[in-house]
Amino acid sequence: MGKLKSYKEEAESLAIAIDIAIEAYINCIPKDWEQHHLDHVVSMHKEWKNNVINPEPQYKNLATLKHHIQDVFTYFQEGSGDTVEYFWNRIIEENLDYKRENKLEKILKRGKIRDRVEYDYLTDMILVAEQVGLSTKSETEKLSNMLAEYETKKKNN
Repeated sequence: MGKLKSYKEEAESLAIAIDIAIEAYINCIPKDWEQHHLDHVVSMHKEWKNNVINPEPQYKNLATLKHHIQDVFTYFQEGSGDTVEYFWNRIIEENLDYKRENKLEKILKRGKIRDRVEYDYLTDMILVAEQVGLSTKSETEKLSNMLAEYETKKKNN
């Protein structure tokens, strides 16, 4: 995420990002979701957008906006799959100043998988990462070895 601008500028950008998130959820429903999940998430995002655009005076500040940014982007920073790819492609198309974290790079630099969330993320991403340019062939091999080490560690515990 880029440097915060004025509340008004940042709120306008975030409102567009929220619309893109809703669009992504509707057009590429995450696997294992049922209609009630979709309805709930879309409703929540609409409420967040309203809070961003029409904040109560005591909440019209950049600190509160940062919390909303975190709420909206958590799924798209930590998830993988068609919904996430759709979202980031649309963010780029709209030229919004939000950046995708490269979690694979962080895992590679650390040299090990920290927890089940990272394990699941890596399991989902390893096959497509090399195809979409997030990892090289040798990095994919390292990540594959880290998956094996994590699985072995979990079996022995």
